[in-house]
Amino acid sequence: MGWIVRLVGVLLMLSALALSLSRAPDRPVQTLVARWAPAPSDFIEVKGQLVHLRDEGLRGDPEPIVLIHGTAASLHTWEGWVRALKGTRRVISFDLPGFGLTGPFTGQYPPEDYSGDAYARFVLDLLDTLKVQRAVLAGNSLGGEIAWRTAFLAPQRVSRLILVDASGPASTPKSVPLGFRLARIRLLNPIVESALPRALVAEGLAAVYGDPSLVTPELVDRYFELALREGNRHALGLRVQGLVNGADQERIATLKLPTLILWGGRDRLIPPETAHRFEHDIAGSRLVIFDKLGHVPQEEDPAGTVAAAKAFLQAP
Repeated sequence: MGWIVRLVGVLLMLSALALSLSRAPDRPVQTLVARWAPAPSDFIEVKGQLVHLRDEGLRGDPEPIVLIHGTAASLHTWEGWVRALKGTRRVISFDLPGFGLTGPFTGQYPPEDYSGDAYARFVLDLLDTLKVQRAVLAGNSLGGEIAWRTAFLAPQRVSRLILVDASGPASTPKSVPLGFRLARIRLLNPIVESALPRALVAEGLAAVYGDPSLVTPELVDRYFELALREGNRHALGLRVQGLVNGADQERIATLKLPTLILWGGRDRLIPPETAHRFEHDIAGSRLVIFDKLGHVPQEEDPAGTVAAAKAFLQAP
């Protein structure tokens, strides 16, 4: 056992050295907007926080669909779903604080708090700003956790839930991308925040896709460049260092609303056992597992996953 610990330590130190040789300074958000925020992207202010957002589809929809991305992702992960849904529904996607073009918490928000409840309160503030009284919340990974936490904090504001490989119940990952592991080590923070090998981003995506061959150079570009948005790497460190496996999981069983659970059968970050736990805890929920997909099934197979979501949304 001792030699394993030493080997892991050596590997982490070598990784840290590689990172130190891969300097990648922060990029001002203005340098990223042209490529990653074309129309219909917009920026709105929510309690002093400037938020990158897309608000598409039917403006008269009484219960818009709000799509919430996961850790280190952005609203772009939902583009396939938006195309499929916006013809009949109002669809709102946005970059969470600390990710994408939104950048770290600022304005009236505590700058160091990236907890699940902090994000849920932000979602409620966003809904207030958009004058949305009630919505369907769909979230992937961290976004799924934010969705169920929002439903717990304000059940009158959420009509339905779609949880896509969501975090929540305590689970044991089978594989964690190296970038996430490094971000959790406080001593490495100065290096992680100033260096980011593109290969590390590619490795992380390959680790969370069910079929790594679907990870294209364009996809790596997106995740890589948005990670460099000024402040995002610091925010990621705060987020992962504050993680508590299974925090507030007892709340999940109190949820009383129609819930669809979508999961990638090859998810090694939050394995399918967690999907069954959600199904058990949320009375009346429905589970659909996509055997060949990984941790971001809505991105890996937009057509197949959104078809299940549309059937759920059309059900009485």
